[in-house]
Amino acid sequence: MPGVRDQLRSDLRDAMRARDVLRRNTIRMLEAAIKNAEIDKRGQELAEADILAILQRQVKQRRESIEQFRQGGRDDLAEQEELEIGIIEHYLPAQLARDEIEARARAVIEHVGASGPGDRGKVMGMLMRELRGEADGSIVNAVVAELLGE
Repeated sequence: MPGVRDQLRSDLRDAMRARDVLRRNTIRMLEAAIKNAEIDKRGQELAEADILAILQRQVKQRRESIEQFRQGGRDDLAEQEELEIGIIEHYLPAQLARDEIEARARAVIEHVGASGPGDRGKVMGMLMRELRGEADGSIVNAVVAELLGE
């Protein structure tokens, strides 16, 4: 099974052949982000999990940009960012549904013996390691806050 990096390279070639400017530019930005991370690690090639983390950060950055663009009345730029998110999410594993996150959170809360808002840090640390790449951190945070009665 090809890795994300190989898939990006293949899709970049396909986008260039199809003259799909949005897909081409988005994939190039992803490649640049991956390359920059490799440079930060002194040229060491990144593991698949590291690449997926970079892609998730790219999605998060775009979601934050969308919010800013909408507040600034720039719906055209927000729509562009949404299209880019759609392209990036194609390379990410499927995200868990809220009820699945809630079930896993309940299990972690029981495991660590959390009883209130003060235990949130213990729960989030363990849960985010368990759900890495499978769920958006803001959704997980909201679920944990709800379950701990905040």
